[in-house]
Amino acid sequence: MLIGLIIFMVFMAFILALWEIQIEGKDGWAAKLPAWRITKGWPAKLMGGRPFTGYHAYLTVFLLSFIHLPLFFTSWSWRLELLLLGFYTGMVLIEDFLWFVLNPHYGLKKFRKGEIWWHKTWWGPAPSLYYWMLPLAVALLYFGRTAI
Repeated sequence: MLIGLIIFMVFMAFILALWEIQIEGKDGWAAKLPAWRITKGWPAKLMGGRPFTGYHAYLTVFLLSFIHLPLFFTSWSWRLELLLLGFYTGMVLIEDFLWFVLNPHYGLKKFRKGEIWWHKTWWGPAPSLYYWMLPLAVALLYFGRTAI
């Protein structure tokens, strides 16, 4: 069952990446969208130095609400919550990477430090964000796996 959930997570990340490419085009991190943005203070620090935008705020609320849809069909538990948050974390991580891979303005050749202004810190071949999101997603999915 967990394998099926992971396959669905990758599928959803793929669709979300294509959707965001259509919205943002070559200008990632909502740079040219008509959204409010906070560039200083704790909201920007929370975003790793990137602007905190209305686009990302509402997208996050939408996605977190959407992934909690199973709660309309079953009872809440900590294990289920861990599973759902693991799904969200993994989906967002995979979507971010696929945004670059599938975006005709980037591709794998431009997936590196200096080409992507909103990923400020890199560890080797990937943004530092990926190195904590991946183990977090795996741990959440692992500890939540018995919920399904």
